[in-house]
Amino acid sequence: MLTRQRSLFSTLFTEHPASVGETYWQHMAFAFRFAAALFVAGGAAVVHAVFPALCESTASRKIKELHAIMEARH
Repeated sequence: MLTRQRSLFSTLFTEHPASVGETYWQHMAFAFRFAAALFVAGGAAVVHAVFPALCESTASRKIKELHAIMEARH
C-alpha cells in the first residue's frame, strides 16, 4: 500500500518535472510564470477584440516568445 502511494505521488508530482530536468518546485514556478504570460496575452487579445486599433500584435508576439521558450527547453 505504501509503495503504491509513493508511486502515485511520484507519478503525479515528480516524474514529469524530472523528465525536463527540474524539481517539482522549479517546474511549478516555470508553469506559473508561463500561465501568467498566457493570461496577459489573452487579455491583450480581448482588448484587441473590443478595440481593434489597440494591442494589434501583442498577443501574437507573446505567443511566439512563449513558443520559442518551450522549443528551447526541449
